[in-house]
Amino acid sequence: MHETGMVAVVGVPLDVNSSFLRGSAKAPERIREALHNDSSNMSAENGVDLGSNKGWRDAGDIGSADQQPSFAEIEEHLGRLLAAKSRIVVLGGDHSISYPLVRAHARHHTELTIIHLDAHPDLYDELEGSRISHGCPFARIMEHGLAKRMVSIGIRTANAHQRQQAERFGVETFGVGDDWTAALASLRPPLYLSIDLDVLDPAFAPGISHYEPGGLSTRDVLEIIRGLPEPPTGADIVELNPDRDRHGVTAMVAAKLLKEIIAHMLLVPRGDRR
Repeated sequence: MHETGMVAVVGVPLDVNSSFLRGSAKAPERIREALHNDSSNMSAENGVDLGSNKGWRDAGDIGSADQQPSFAEIEEHLGRLLAAKSRIVVLGGDHSISYPLVRAHARHHTELTIIHLDAHPDLYDELEGSRISHGCPFARIMEHGLAKRMVSIGIRTANAHQRQQAERFGVETFGVGDDWTAALASLRPPLYLSIDLDVLDPAFAPGISHYEPGGLSTRDVLEIIRGLPEPPTGADIVELNPDRDRHGVTAMVAAKLLKEIIAHMLLVPRGDRR
């Protein structure tokens, strides 16, 4: 049974589409542990206390690290939650999961706008022979018309192919030193937020597979979340690799982002939920 209008947190422990290193399938469990770690509490910066607020719930995982879900299973599971008017935050997993997640959202929300925070464009037509690699999800999303607009922030590894892909799909791309204020202010719902933790400088998030120095700070990402003109209908936080996470620092960062996204969603009156 899915409660109508709830914010649902869902884990997707999938990393079979990763290049270079596996490990992100272990992330949902680590993020949950960090969220409930006694070193902090459940209060968000906007005053919402997730420890007492009944408007959200942990909806468990789709599959497991040992029995990883298919894209079809992910999309079907998300569809049931969306049919109950839930807003959803997904804990990955590698970034390939954004494709089935956005497919599910596009069936329930027309004219999606994607806000994509990442070091990488993830617009490869294929990577290492795969068209569903974690380097390809937004190429699949845009070529199938699942979003009307996409804004990518934090990009600092765009090669010639991915720049061509961004131009082909009309992706609005912002590097770390660019001013994205006007782009954020112009966003219109429904919004989908996708956060690859490597958008952060490795100093803030060492527990990732692909180190790309020169990234955003944790505060930068929090300000982007807070600056959204409308809470997202859905979001994902991906690419935490616990095998590389020193002292659980990156898991705590992911938990902080999770807490603030949920709290932002909960400020929307239930009657206004899309």
